[in-house]
Amino acid sequence: MKKAYVLLLFFTVVSKTVSSQSFDFKIDHFALVVDDSEVSADFYANILRLEETPHPDKAPGFRWFIVSGSSQIHLIEKEFAPFEKNKSMHLCLSTQDLDGMILHLENNDIAYSDWPGKENAVTLRSDGVRQIYLQDPDGYWIEINTAEH
Repeated sequence: MKKAYVLLLFFTVVSKTVSSQSFDFKIDHFALVVDDSEVSADFYANILRLEETPHPDKAPGFRWFIVSGSSQIHLIEKEFAPFEKNKSMHLCLSTQDLDGMILHLENNDIAYSDWPGKENAVTLRSDGVRQIYLQDPDGYWIEINTAEH
């Protein structure tokens, strides 16, 4: 009986330890299928001012950009079934210089809007975060906001 109790206690402790494991995820990359990797790369490099990092195989049609630390955006040129690019499905980037970003967008004739879609407007969320939305050359939505992390 004592042996059964010890085994039961052992399996209870082990199962609780296994089920409470944390994986400590970090975002590695976000991949986007694009029509023309050169056009899209120009946007991510010159409009969003992200640093390009080489694709390890130097394969044509792949362009990789560093977002922050080791997080990246991968642009992959290939045929892809078209789909509606809904604003609710978007990439979000954060900056504390939203006004500078807006000026940069305006200087480069890049349209932006608030969440409801009013052109050249900024949304002020209830938590004080300011945000704008724009689309890349392939129509993917990008939110840029002032959230602090």
